Amino acid sequence: MTYRLKLFFKILLTSIFILCIPVFLVTSNVRWVIDTPLLYSYGFDKYDTAARTGIERAELIKAGKLFRDYFNNDQDLLQVRVVQNGVLRNLYNAKEIAHMVDVKVLVQGVFDTQIYLSIFLATFVGLGFLIYRLKWLRILGELIALGGMLTLALVLLVGLLSLIGFDKLFLAFHIISFDNNLWQLDPRRDMLLIMFPQGFFFDATMWIVGATVAQAVILCLYKCWIWTKKFKLKI
Repeated sequence: MTYRLKLFFKILLTSIFILCIPVFLVTSNVRWVIDTPLLYSYGFDKYDTAARTGIERAELIKAGKLFRDYFNNDQDLLQVRVVQNGVLRNLYNAKEIAHMVDVKVLVQGVFDTQIYLSIFLATFVGLGFLIYRLKWLRILGELIALGGMLTLALVLLVGLLSLIGFDKLFLAFHIISFDNNLWQLDPRRDMLLIMFPQGFFFDATMWIVGATVAQAVILCLYKCWIWTKKFKLKI
């Protein structure tokens, strides 16, 4: 293999590694936010969901767990039965259930992406140690710092756009992500929107942004830690 070809593949692989870092961090934090019970209980309390729906908090917490389970199992349709105003009933109508099928495809796509990226990143780091030995610590510090800075730029931009006009960003997300109108629900009667108003998704976005920014800063600091070790290595 010629020098130029080796250089090309080296630049290509390192560029892919750097680009994968923000995607991996964001997908990991999306998965964390979707799967954490804390977000659901926080949202139900903040938006007074029990009073707005006539469903007791314990029943809402149960519904939230069924939601999380649905994204992590092979069940085709989301079936949630709760006690509302003293009556046991199906929580969601046919249109809401159909929309959740689309949402599940999207969410599981995010989950799969996070898994594949974790395998790629771990393999890349492992091969680097095999090839460069201790030199890899210095090289890895440079690459991780670049990935961290790229992550900070992208995520802070999303966070800023969310603060300025989350409603427009949320609408654009739905238009891009779904090829039907099942997501166009009625906030006056459809329980999906009553239980999970737009503010709930704004909060979830801020959680994702906050966690990702913190992780990106740590990645940037990793380079500083490498420098303090005074590795006199050539890349």
